[in-house]
Amino acid sequence: MKIGGKTGRGIFIVAELGTAHQGRLDEAARLIEGAARGGADCAKFQWVIAREILHPLTGTVKLPGGEISLFRRFQELEQPPEFYARLKELTEAAGLAFLCSPFGLESLAGLKALGVSGVKIASPELNHLPLLEAARDLPPVILSTGVSTWEDIGRAAAIVAPRPPEEPDRAILLHCVTAYPAPEADYNLKVIPRLREGFHLAAGVSDHSLDPLLVPVLSLSQGAVLVEKHFTLSRSGGGLDDPIALDPEDFRRMCRALREAEKESPSEIIREMEARFGAPRIRGILGTGEKVLAKSEAANYLSTRRSLHALRRLPRGVRLTEKNTALLRTEKNLRVGLDPADRPRALGRRTCRTVDSGQGILWEDLEEAEASPIPGIPPAGPGPQSPG
Repeated sequence: MKIGGKTGRGIFIVAELGTAHQGRLDEAARLIEGAARGGADCAKFQWVIAREILHPLTGTVKLPGGEISLFRRFQELEQPPEFYARLKELTEAAGLAFLCSPFGLESLAGLKALGVSGVKIASPELNHLPLLEAARDLPPVILSTGVSTWEDIGRAAAIVAPRPPEEPDRAILLHCVTAYPAPEADYNLKVIPRLREGFHLAAGVSDHSLDPLLVPVLSLSQGAVLVEKHFTLSRSGGGLDDPIALDPEDFRRMCRALREAEKESPSEIIREMEARFGAPRIRGILGTGEKVLAKSEAANYLSTRRSLHALRRLPRGVRLTEKNTALLRTEKNLRVGLDPADRPRALGRRTCRTVDSGQGILWEDLEEAEASPIPGIPPAGPGPQSPG
């Protein structure tokens, strides 16, 4: 597998560094060095522009220093394009592939200007259709599939890899559970081969659980070609994802275990993991293979994903435009709006009642509001027989 100009040594191991650098290049250099020493193939970052992700009224988040606006916290993570250019240089100098998640068209344009090869789309952006369409010319497009349904994945895959199986390297699907931390028992790893066979694309896992071995190693028994895991120098380091990340020792343990497991057959991997952790626990993590929302993420299905929101107060009679609306994560205390697929039909319509700033926009807020089925979504299915 080749990502960012680098071919992995078998299973491709991605160290998710995210924003753990907290805007400091010296800290980023230490993180990259730690990931390389630990055995990673790739260091992944996040290009954060707050207004691409959230509305300022979305709510608050509890941090060690107290409660703070989530939008403001994301603003604190913003960095100029030069910062990401330097991250790319540092990553490649360490012998790792550089990978980054954009969260909107502006951050994606920044990555394109850097000349990246490959891009990672986070689970909440799986239904950000304009972002997917703009990212499709940067293969491989790596799609994380947490807090999603089979239909959601099929719609996204059809955009970034419209011609499988002739071009199977255009995209990689990462099975994921969007919870922080995610219980290992929720992972249902038998979904991995279902994704691969159902959509004719390579598949792997993005793991938010705390154990360094269970989900990563077991994913190999299901044919995973990529494992992504959060990495930090210290779980008390102050980064948003540090509490669920692996420290250098545990990350090194994971990488060693993955390299060893690559030499074994799927049945040998499962047998050894059952002997170590107990057969009932391993069977629970492997699951049934039916793609359903995990218990730990189901309640956040609508609010975590993108929907149509008002950027300012829209009185009755205002026409919707690209300037007064945006596709945002709803998150905390706002109303969920229309699916991104409905945005083209909503733009140009006038409001029939006031929509407060930040709130999701619904058909009943608009004149002549009438929803219709979204074409082109493959039907739900329990496994590879579902079209992709």
